[in-house]
Amino acid sequence: MIKKQGLSLKVLGFQKGQALLTISVIIPCKTENDLCPELLPALTKQSVKPLEILIITDKLFPGDPATKRDWGAKKSVGSVLTFIDSDAYPDKNWLKNAIKYLKPKNIAAVCGPSLTPPTDSIRQKISGLVWSTKIGSGPYTYRNRQTSACFVDDYPSFNLLVKKKDFLAVNGFDTQFWPGEDTKLCHDLVYKLKKQIIYSPQIVVYHHRRPIWLPHLQQISRYGFQRGRFVRLFPRTSLRPAYFLPLLLPLIFPLYFLALIITAVYYHSLLLAPAIFLTHLVYALFFLKGLLYQP
Repeated sequence: MIKKQGLSLKVLGFQKGQALLTISVIIPCKTENDLCPELLPALTKQSVKPLEILIITDKLFPGDPATKRDWGAKKSVGSVLTFIDSDAYPDKNWLKNAIKYLKPKNIAAVCGPSLTPPTDSIRQKISGLVWSTKIGSGPYTYRNRQTSACFVDDYPSFNLLVKKKDFLAVNGFDTQFWPGEDTKLCHDLVYKLKKQIIYSPQIVVYHHRRPIWLPHLQQISRYGFQRGRFVRLFPRTSLRPAYFLPLLLPLIFPLYFLALIITAVYYHSLLLAPAIFLTHLVYALFFLKGLLYQP
């Protein structure tokens, strides 16, 4: 575990008598060597400094990212739990922009977009386009591009800040789910605790993508499987038409194929069309598998 002390809240404009929000940054990884080189420098250069940075490695606490995040959250001392992936790094005003939204009592969490770093390879950038284009991600492109601020009820933990008292009130992450522990947490914050989660385009992290083909598709397969399971387990946030759209590919193929070509031409990348198609195909197959899964 690495902790870096130094707290600055002078830019936040807190009123006299208002409780200060202190920030714990929690990063799960196998080893410290898995941290992308930009991450720690970006955290130390934040315009609002975190109280601590907790790097949860296998040596410190073995397990998957869900168990590491939950363990780190419960060991932290800050009043705001700030989750970011080991292959991502924040904008310099990440914490400054995030923390102002957490002042109201009815706000349990805030989140923001995960953008593709300009230094990523061509294959990584194609993966980023799959995540950030309408034909690639449907109504969920806001997770990977900057769009208007809104309330959400489901958000990935690659860029998620949660008040610790609210996190503990819903018993933290359900570690039987990974990926998907963040879906369950957000579900409970909104529908059990009756609080809100704000998405803001100003709360930016840069997330190195899994390159096409195999690493990207392996990630998609895990997401598809868990989303299929969640349709039955958490229908309030997962039984939504957009998650079923890839299953309709055989019915809409001619129009879909045309849309793929237009998108690839628009972004000047012929590889984008097969990347989106294979993403949807793999997602659909594993979504069905999760939908039919009986533990």
